[in-house]
Amino acid sequence: MEFQWICSCIALLFLLSALYFCSRLYSAERGLSLLSIAFHISGVDLALWFIVYVVGAIEVGVAYLPFFACLSTPNRILGGVLGLLYTLMWLIVRLYDTISCPSGRILGHHEKLIILWPFFLCLFFLLVRFVYIIVKAVRIHLQLQPDESEEDLQFHQFRYVQTLLKRPPERPEEKSWFRRKVYDWDPHFKFPNRMIGTSIISLIGLYTMTLADYSLSDYTFDKLDALKNSLAEIASSCNETNNVFTSLIPRMNEFSFVARRSWLATTIFSTLTSVTYTFHVLVCYRKHLKRLWRGQKTFLPEKFHKPSPAVSVAAITRYSGWQIAFTLWGFLIVHFVQFLFALLFVYGVVLPIQKGHFLSWLSSVGIILLTILLVIALVVVQIILVQIFFLQDKLSPDDKEKPLALNNRKAFHCFNYFFFFYNVVMGLSNCILRLLSSCIVGTWLVSRIDRTIMQRGYESMDPGYGTWIGMIFADHYHSNPVMVSFCHLLLGRTLDKQGPAVSSYATFSNKTGCSVGGRVRVRWLLLYTLLRNPALILLRKRKKLAQNDNQDPLILARAVTSQAQQAAELDNNKTAETEPTQSDI
Repeated sequence: MEFQWICSCIALLFLLSALYFCSRLYSAERGLSLLSIAFHISGVDLALWFIVYVVGAIEVGVAYLPFFACLSTPNRILGGVLGLLYTLMWLIVRLYDTISCPSGRILGHHEKLIILWPFFLCLFFLLVRFVYIIVKAVRIHLQLQPDESEEDLQFHQFRYVQTLLKRPPERPEEKSWFRRKVYDWDPHFKFPNRMIGTSIISLIGLYTMTLADYSLSDYTFDKLDALKNSLAEIASSCNETNNVFTSLIPRMNEFSFVARRSWLATTIFSTLTSVTYTFHVLVCYRKHLKRLWRGQKTFLPEKFHKPSPAVSVAAITRYSGWQIAFTLWGFLIVHFVQFLFALLFVYGVVLPIQKGHFLSWLSSVGIILLTILLVIALVVVQIILVQIFFLQDKLSPDDKEKPLALNNRKAFHCFNYFFFFYNVVMGLSNCILRLLSSCIVGTWLVSRIDRTIMQRGYESMDPGYGTWIGMIFADHYHSNPVMVSFCHLLLGRTLDKQGPAVSSYATFSNKTGCSVGGRVRVRWLLLYTLLRNPALILLRKRKKLAQNDNQDPLILARAVTSQAQQAAELDNNKTAETEPTQSDI
């Protein structure tokens, strides 16, 4: 048995090494990746490209699979040792590659270190994790510390159930400014590893995308400057003083300067927006899940109140990949939209002021603001006139508003007629404003998978939001603290009845034990409960009745109810007899 164990360790170690060097052989840095080969094949159809992408994804999955296998194996010592060796191989080869060739053509001498430092940070974390697993497994093997059971892993859920059973405090807990304004943590809630891993990968991908965006923009603006210099040379070589290139060069200089600064500023703002959204998704996950625990589904569209089980389980497999992709696409889209707004602000506000056209700019802005204020004022006037003249008086002086009942109907019809033509004109501008607002908000929230960007009634056309709903429902059904605690208590009692032979299953421990009179006590509690709640008799599971047994549970429930009422009346009579009267006092 020991020889087979050693052979399996050696075989698994060889397999891990082979997987590693195969992944290095086909890595993108050596130029032999399947993804890079696809771009060098001419005349390849899209279907073949799709197959190549799928094979490339499988290649990446196989290369990183040993990490997860070593982290999740029940043999903690074996998994920790092999995982430590595999991580060291990755770290040594990557460090050698970075030290031997650290520079690049875009970011300079330390390009690889700038790009790969999150990767090294993850490898160092895995090293520490595997060392911790080995040390803990050795201590458990030497009986220096108890083994970790499933009950310890789910202790936060049991604590949550205990808080539900406790009486709420008379005074609410005083929270700090950070908990009130920024983030309020919950000690009885634990995010699943899927959510934490998805957020970390989203941040790493966002960092890589920001570097690529900055590098590409810098290259593009350098090409624009080269084009501007070429046009300047052409303009200087022309004999004519008033040619097209001479008048175009100052505008290009101005646009190049404004665009470069605007792009850099919006890169920072869009990155901060995406990072904020990544953390806000975690907050929304906890908020939505706790609402489902309380049985609240009103925050969801009605058609999503009961999703299909297959759709919910499939949503778990899709969520992580979709969330990362939505975050990256959202960064690019929000960045481009912010860049357009920055250009509009600079050309509409900053440059006119810098060029000395402040008065003309102020007059234009004043006319626009005056028009907007007049439109808003007329809308407010309509509401005030309706509130004063066309609504009936309050039914009660304590009412906050007048009732929704018309008064002065003929005057209201005249009022409606004369405002009809103005409302048509105002409706034209509001329609455009509605479209622009919808586009801006939808673009701004495109990476928010927890919110739909579709109108009410069309939420099913948003596959990202459907994935979010299915995922939180699957987590709700599998991690509801009340249900988990109930199942552990039920399973623990069942295993106690069956004996210690099957007690290896980890359950929620109940230290009360089973005394000699436990069965009598349980039956007495059952009788007391049925006396107080006779309707439960009809819901009890009953054995098959014999042919000569004609006992009807409905008749039994009525008899128990009448006995309970008689006992309550007798108790009240005895209490009234024993109470002292005024004459006795």
